[in-house]
Parts: sequence; structure tokens; C-alpha cells
Amino acid sequence: MEQAMRQNTGKTIITIATSLAALTLSVNQALAESFPARTITIVVPFPAGGTPDILARIMGEKASAQLKQPIVVENKAGAGGSIGVQAVARSKNDGYTLVMCAYGCAVAPSLYKPAPYNIETQFAPVVMVGTVPSVLVTNPKKIPAKTVQNFVSYAKAHPGKINAASSGIGGSAHIGIEMLKREAGIDIAHIPYKGAGQVAGDLLGGQVDMYFDNLPASLASIKAGRLNALAVASKERSVAIPDVPTFAEAGYPEMLITPWFGLLAPAGTPPENINTLNAAFNAAFKDPEIQKKFTDLGVDIAGGTSQALSDFITSETSKIATLIKENNISAK
Repeated sequence: MEQAMRQNTGKTIITIATSLAALTLSVNQALAESFPARTITIVVPFPAGGTPDILARIMGEKASAQLKQPIVVENKAGAGGSIGVQAVARSKNDGYTLVMCAYGCAVAPSLYKPAPYNIETQFAPVVMVGTVPSVLVTNPKKIPAKTVQNFVSYAKAHPGKINAASSGIGGSAHIGIEMLKREAGIDIAHIPYKGAGQVAGDLLGGQVDMYFDNLPASLASIKAGRLNALAVASKERSVAIPDVPTFAEAGYPEMLITPWFGLLAPAGTPPENINTLNAAFNAAFKDPEIQKKFTDLGVDIAGGTSQALSDFITSETSKIATLIKENNISAK
């Protein structure tokens, strides 16, 4: 009997030990799976200084406070943004690596053959950040025109002589150049750069003559008189530069370009992590300081659900595919 009791006691001890081990493992797993538990990285697939970079740094600070974890911004430029976007697509789908996608993300699938990535299948939308007006700016020392009409007349008198910069093949600036060439019947030379930050210096220095810029990046130079703003490619005038007309007012109603920005994670990221990130960034967008900074930059804050961004991307990708086909835009 004593032997049986010893055996039962041994079994009890083993059972308790096993249960404790299982409980400890369960607790450790729960702690390990708590999100976020470490630094989150926002990859900006363009050089520092452009609008996506500016916005990522502004909102990252506030969202970091919401998430109680650091948010760092990493610039990974090249190939019109494709290098950074592809890098995030290959990242672990745990919510710790995000990409600040822009207009070009919806362009690449239609512009390049083969497409460098599929924005609809390789990514999980997190939140729409906002939209900005696209503005045609010129160097006043190189282009004497102060209106779109004057610019078109000057371009027709100097065919092929105006150098139009873009931040890369397929970006909103490139699309704007090709649309203006078609709508106004002018011949201007496209000079693609590797990012918006590089364009700014050369435009101010006179190495290039014109640029379809995102308003936040060029606003200070416009207000200082270093650049002439001829028109905005949006339906309405911008409150940041109310004296600058729309292209429709200048006689070109088809010139509509809306640069946008949104945060995406790799496909397969847990929905609960997406929801946590979405809530944090939406809370950041409601902060008065963020709202003022965005407004001062000419950015319309969007926010909303991850599904709203998903629906927008589907619509935008389809619209841009049609635009590229109608304007015979190529990656050359």
C-alpha cells in the first residue's frame, strides 16, 4: 500500500509540474504575442525631405505615444519607390514593419511589365493618411511665365527646351507632365530623378525648369517667391495658396492629379495588429497639433478604417491603369 501511495504521489507531483509548465508556457506565449512589444519601423520608399517622409515623421511621434513603443522612419529609396515597397512586402508580417505608400504604389502595377509588386495582394492596408494638391511650380529665373496660359505659350515657342523634373518614373509628377503635354499640345523634356528631395535643390538651382510637386514640399519656396506656382491639379483651390488657380480655371479641366499617402503592412499581418495600429494612427490624426501641422502643409487628413484604404486602393489602381493607357505613358 505504501508503495502504491508513493507511486500516486509521484504521479501527482508530475501532473502538477506538467500543469505548471504548461501554464508558464501559456503565459510566456501571451506575453510574447502582446502587440506592440518593440520598435515599429515605417519605411518611406523615397529619399528624406519629400512629402511622404515629412508626414511619416510628424504622425509617427504621436502614434508612438499611443502605442507606447518607438516608431522610427527609415528611408529606402530607389526605382521610383519600388525598392522600399518590395522590401516591406518581403518583411515579416507581424505589424512591426510598415510602408508609407504613395500615388506611385497604384501606378507601378500598370506602368511596369512585369509589375514589381501587387499592391492589392501583397499588402494589408492599415490606414489612409491623407491627400495633397499637386501644384505646377517653375523656377522664375528660367521660366518667365506666371500663368498656365503664359507657360503654354512659352513652351510652344520653345519646343523641347523646357526640362520637366519628376521624382521618378510613374510618380504623380511624371503623370502630370505627360497629361499636360497631351492636354496643352506642348513638347517638354522629362527628367526623372530618384526622389523628390533631389529635385528640390536642382529646381531652385535652375538645373531643371518645372515640376509637379506635392504642395507641402514646395509651400515654403512658393511663399518666399523662390518658385512660381502656376496652378493646382485639384478640383478646388488650396487653402494654403488660395490665390493660385486650378487647372480647370486655367482651361484644362482634365488635369486632375491627387497625390495620396497610406500606411500598409505585409499581407498576412494579424488583423488584431492591424486594428491596433489603425486605432493608434486615427487617434494621432485627431490631435490638434497634428491637425495644425498637416493643415499648414496643405495636407487633407483622411484616417478611417483599414477597409476604407483597401477600397480606395482598388479604385485608384483601376483609375490610374485607364489613365496610363489613354495617355500612352510608358516607363521609358
